[in-house]
Amino acid sequence: MWVAHFVHHLNFDWDSPVWRPWISALAKRHTLIRYDFRGTGLSDRSGVEFTFEKLVEDFEAVVGASGVRNFSLVAMSGGARVVLPFVVSNPDRVDRLVLYGTSPTGPLTAKAPPERVENMRVQLKAFEMGWPQDIPGFGTFLTSLHIPDASAEQARSFNELLRLTTSAENGVALLRTLVESDMQDLLPDLSCPTLVFHSRQSAVLPFDDGRKVAALVPDARFVPLESRNHIVLDTEPAWKQFVRELDEFLPTHSARAEPFDELTARERDVLELLAQGISNADISVQLKISAKTVRNHVSTVLGKLGANSRAHAVAVARDAGFGRRVQTRSSQV
Repeated sequence: MWVAHFVHHLNFDWDSPVWRPWISALAKRHTLIRYDFRGTGLSDRSGVEFTFEKLVEDFEAVVGASGVRNFSLVAMSGGARVVLPFVVSNPDRVDRLVLYGTSPTGPLTAKAPPERVENMRVQLKAFEMGWPQDIPGFGTFLTSLHIPDASAEQARSFNELLRLTTSAENGVALLRTLVESDMQDLLPDLSCPTLVFHSRQSAVLPFDDGRKVAALVPDARFVPLESRNHIVLDTEPAWKQFVRELDEFLPTHSARAEPFDELTARERDVLELLAQGISNADISVQLKISAKTVRNHVSTVLGKLGANSRAHAVAVARDAGFGRRVQTRSSQV
């Protein structure tokens, strides 16, 4: 399960040069479960109550709805603090825990130094003013802070995603809730194997915050990433280190045959619909991707499965359990 950074959107992450590599890396050997925070993405956006307790309840609801008993968990930034109550209260549920770019306490807690509190208040005001605008300064402030070494395309995409994610009001309310949260007292109670990542030159959270998190978690392993980007990008050397460490740390649980392990999460989505007998045009509509992208995915899937035709791929997929959701529903009608 991945609790991502607050600037993300279940649909549009696939089109993001910032998040697409993350999804592919996490889903390459695993079934990936992800969700949008309340008030953002595909979640309801009006009349939303933003409290830390509600965010914790949302995470627990997603875990319950997923039907998984045991799982590995990757949590980023303020989202890491959201998952801690569940992990501590359910030590038998989380096999591995990855904490990325986070801190023991948010910069707006009573424990934070006065200068960090003031700095965070200024940032929140800048976010609020710049969120609905695409102008130099305020309009690109959050992007410049999180990924200062991004390419022009990566920065443009992140700016656009910010505005697609939610409204300025919801975004600032969510961020304020996250930066006011505190997990310092919970960290020593973690009992699962834990890996902590932090960019050495992150301008969002100081490097020492990552070291403090790792020091508070029993037997945690700390991995510094040689990057100025708070969100490491696949175009920088630190990315290979990040993926290698992640792959070595996270166990692989898969009952599927080896060829299916090579499919990305999106390719599995396409294969599931293929196995249901759905056309490329309808797949395009359902997944909200272009017809050309669907054709490319289908071609890639056939190649990875060693299938010589679409019909062959469908037969192989159904033997492996794909396409059964529609058949099961039909048999119950």
